[in-house]
Amino acid sequence: MPADLAVIGLGRLGLPLAQAATAAGIDTIGYDPDPYAVAELRAGRLPAEGTGLTAADIRRMLSAGFRPTTADAELGRVRTAVICAPTRLGEDRALDLHAVAGAARALAGRLRPHTTVLLESAVYPGTTEEFLGPLLEAGSGLRAGADFHLAYSPSRVDPGDRQHGYATIPKVIGGLTPACTEAAAAFYGRICEKVVRARGPREAEAVRVLESNYRHVNIALANEMAVFCHDIGVDLWDVVRCAETKPFGFQAFRPGPGVGGHGVPVDPNYLSYKGRSLGYPLRMVELAQEVNGRMPRYVTQRCAALLNEYGKSARGARVLLLGVGYKADTGDEEGSPAREIASRLMELGAQISYHDPYVPQWSVLGRPVPRAECLYESAAEADLTVLLQHHRTYDLQGLTVKAQLLLDTRGATPAGAAHRL
Repeated sequence: MPADLAVIGLGRLGLPLAQAATAAGIDTIGYDPDPYAVAELRAGRLPAEGTGLTAADIRRMLSAGFRPTTADAELGRVRTAVICAPTRLGEDRALDLHAVAGAARALAGRLRPHTTVLLESAVYPGTTEEFLGPLLEAGSGLRAGADFHLAYSPSRVDPGDRQHGYATIPKVIGGLTPACTEAAAAFYGRICEKVVRARGPREAEAVRVLESNYRHVNIALANEMAVFCHDIGVDLWDVVRCAETKPFGFQAFRPGPGVGGHGVPVDPNYLSYKGRSLGYPLRMVELAQEVNGRMPRYVTQRCAALLNEYGKSARGARVLLLGVGYKADTGDEEGSPAREIASRLMELGAQISYHDPYVPQWSVLGRPVPRAECLYESAAEADLTVLLQHHRTYDLQGLTVKAQLLLDTRGATPAGAAHRL
């Protein structure tokens, strides 16, 4: 059965797009090679966390005609195909493009003339032209920019964000040719309120690199300020509160226990798919990675120091960790600093437990971590409670009253009510 759109990759990028397209009345299929993920979606369940959707959202999509499938034959019956395959940093800090390549090969064998192919995965500048295009051409016998349209659009989904939905976030697009850009604009114009045209796919890809690194560099500055202010006895959170009243030249970023999530900082010096390098790193990006990477160790040190200050040793101390996902109000654990903090505390001999309304089970160093069923009773029994993620469901006022000792790494508790990062 023909469809207007195929979303290839039904994860944190693909499902929000499929939801927005279905809501806009676009006949949509979702392709994923993972039979488990597709089976779960067909049953109206979420196969994984981190999409920002609920099972009820999936059921509404299904009732509106959304069709998840593992059959790549379905890809030959669509007008537009959007590749939303996951990419992550490997041990060599180069992006792993295997999933993008797999999606491209599945599509290429079914690609028809005049189809619009879009890439939303996080990639390096040049990937659409130098990596994706040749794969599609080799598998289809068609020419990108002549026989089919090819463009890049950086995904800007923000799981759990109740203010900015897919339709309201401006959509940046960059096509291989002007005609490719306009084909992409015609598609996204059906879903998004505003479309922003970049000069080409490289510029659109570089937008993603800039946006992700901007966040990490500024969080690194906030984290350095947190350590500095603590050492000199200054309340950083009051500093930020005052600084953000400046109506120009300043945007507030806040420190935390570390940086997680899927928006990995990308240094374009690592271009694994061509085996070439610029010959120099982005020094600000490398420094930001170093600073942010130190935060879990720093939080562990603060925990040990607080326990010692109150006459307790980390060895044998009962430590309750609150919020183990990488972001508030989600259970996605991708890159969350909670696991490193927990493992470091366990190495010091602490007895770890956790509470997170979105994570029913959690393990560290291959061992299950006990889950606190009653938050406030557990906080009252723990020698130290550490707020790692500020979920909306947490009553922080009540928590400050119940906890014996509370370290707030998010600056969410009332001033003077807890020890803050």
